[in-house]
Amino acid sequence: MDILIATRNNDKVREISEILDLPDTRFVGLDGFPDCPEAEETGRTFDDNAMIKASQAAYYSGLWSLADDSGLVIDALDGQPGILSARFAGPDYRDNWMKVLELMQQVPAEKRTARFICVLCLVGNNNRAFFTRGEIEGTITAEPRGSNGFGYDPIFLPTGFDRTFAELPPPEKNRISHRAQALKKMRALINGLAAPGSPKT
Repeated sequence: MDILIATRNNDKVREISEILDLPDTRFVGLDGFPDCPEAEETGRTFDDNAMIKASQAAYYSGLWSLADDSGLVIDALDGQPGILSARFAGPDYRDNWMKVLELMQQVPAEKRTARFICVLCLVGNNNRAFFTRGEIEGTITAEPRGSNGFGYDPIFLPTGFDRTFAELPPPEKNRISHRAQALKKMRALINGLAAPGSPKT
């Protein structure tokens, strides 16, 4: 079974395929479909944007398509960057987390609470859609720490840990992350689709 991961972010394609770990499924990214335009993330929620991206990818590819919309929700910033996480200060990871740190310079440690949210949407070319969701609580550090991961990982300290996502080895992060939680739920759905007699479109 082939599944298109609806992103051109190769870091995300690799992480998703590693966590799902489905040996009978081949995952491809949007780089394999250069004619598919960039989806306009006009939704107001993570669910909306995940659906927009997955539906467009399924339409252009004819494959089951999996999209995620993930973001960092910070209480002291009234939920920002939220659905704008990937482009909060532009396309560069470092610019985005630097903007967060600048905005939070005066926020005391006890009020630096935040959570990562991931919503996954799997869509077939007949517009059948399935959603899963994962969340992890944590706090925003005062400075970046670690070199693993991507996105806001260097400034996010998950609750109960003394290392940021970027300091954790990838297997450990992939065991607890918001994306891992959503993907573990999605794995069961994909296994059902791949079962004999199940619809493939």
